[in-house]
Amino acid sequence: MRQMELGSSGISVSEWCLGTMTFGNQTPEADAHRQIDMALDAGITFVDTAEMYPVNPVRLETLGRTEEIIGNWIARTGRRGEFVLATKVAGPGQVARGGKGYDGTNIRAAVEDSLRRLKTDMIDLYQLHWPDRGSYMFRQNWTFDPSKQDKARTIAHMDDVLGTLKLLVAEGKIRSFGLSNESCWGTTRWLDRSEVTGGPRVMSVQNEYSLMCRLYDTDMAEMAVNEKVTLLAFSPLAAGFLTGKYQNGVVPEGSRMSLVPEVGGRKSARVFGAVDAYLKVAADFGLDPVHMAMAWQRTRPFSVCPIFGATKEDQLARILAGRDVVLSPEVIAAIAATHKANPMPY
Repeated sequence: MRQMELGSSGISVSEWCLGTMTFGNQTPEADAHRQIDMALDAGITFVDTAEMYPVNPVRLETLGRTEEIIGNWIARTGRRGEFVLATKVAGPGQVARGGKGYDGTNIRAAVEDSLRRLKTDMIDLYQLHWPDRGSYMFRQNWTFDPSKQDKARTIAHMDDVLGTLKLLVAEGKIRSFGLSNESCWGTTRWLDRSEVTGGPRVMSVQNEYSLMCRLYDTDMAEMAVNEKVTLLAFSPLAAGFLTGKYQNGVVPEGSRMSLVPEVGGRKSARVFGAVDAYLKVAADFGLDPVHMAMAWQRTRPFSVCPIFGATKEDQLARILAGRDVVLSPEVIAAIAATHKANPMPY
């Protein structure tokens, strides 16, 4: 597995990252530990989690359970030095801290709680899971309305958070800082305010990105190239759609789709039509569609590290089997044509 730099941090990570949001819910602890072993053995050196995990659903009683499972693996194996560890602080409206979110007064406690659960003394990448002011991620782009935002309040909030993060970096509790579910305006403001306050600079942004969801391709891509911000692309298989397992109305038992209600028309004919088109490209070139979707991320004109996850070990093994796949120019051209014919299927 090839390595890449995380932003301009000097931190080297594998070009793929193991996601863990099912650990402790759909994926029992013993299975989760085997998944970490499998990923590291395959050359993955980057693991991502969050205080709000596991998900589907998010519950107060399971808050932090995924971090605890990873911490138990670290304590049992002693292999903490073999990978870069990322986690996130929950945003406003979520179950942590009574829905308050994070600010300069409580983010230290959130970091220390994560350190305790993870059984480590340092978090390599600490991310803000959701912007304090709202977001257009997860299909909210169709109705996004920023007109009620207060710019002065947003800037004050950023300075407040950066002040505490600056101290946490100095204390060696976090190494670098990233965002999640952010916009181009928001990421740029965080970058600007880090220069003003002396706080840590944004090294990554964790946004959804796949063949089916390409909101990142314009303004965010330009920002990322110029500011050396790495995209941590979550849901690179489009919530499983690009595996083909949901085609023709099939909902496999125990899948995420069977656990959540329909969101934003994701089960519409338009979505399945786009998936069919990408599955045809893969079939035409003799590729596993999972491997094609993951390998395509390497072709992008900006720094990107896809975050992949799996409920079961056989699913993980299938993904990892494609880690060395390289797409030909002909496949890349066919994908581009398919994208033009099926824009914004979500």
